[in-house]
Amino acid sequence: MTISTRTGDGGSTALMYGRRVPKDHPRVDAYGSVDELNASLGLARAMAKPPEKGLLEKIQGALVGLMGELAVAPEDLHRYESDGYARLREEDLALLDRKIEQMEKAAPKASGWSTPGGSTAGAALDLARTVCRRAEREVWRLEKAQGNIRSLIPRYLNRLSDCLWLMERATEAGKGGRSAQKKKR
Repeated sequence: MTISTRTGDGGSTALMYGRRVPKDHPRVDAYGSVDELNASLGLARAMAKPPEKGLLEKIQGALVGLMGELAVAPEDLHRYESDGYARLREEDLALLDRKIEQMEKAAPKASGWSTPGGSTAGAALDLARTVCRRAEREVWRLEKAQGNIRSLIPRYLNRLSDCLWLMERATEAGKGGRSAQKKKR
């Protein structure tokens, strides 16, 4: 079997379980942005050191379930659940909340805007953070257009972007790079 099916050449794509939608459908935008987020996190993880590397890998695992759930039409969600596919869990959000709390206690108070690029690893985390924000917006667009999005999904993405911002600050501080406390202009 080839990866090149040519079934999308006309501007449509298949959701999980075969329902076809236009490639610019809000559902495709949402799970596509989460896919891009996962790839961005892969880049950040490739540059990270423990324990951040392990945390990023756990986040990527959670995103697989989140993305899978978004790639299913509402009419097929019962089938997705009964087939036992991974889904985002409350425990995934709880992990982020714990990490955010830990990092906030260790970080100095931020003021002003930051400029990404103090280090390659920090820039990769910043890129992932901005992709995460876009993915969150796409999920809200999908919710507005179709409903049926579990509230856990946008909450997780919102919290993840906060977590990534704090991880970038910690990475920059640890490398002697510019921290997120940049000078005000």
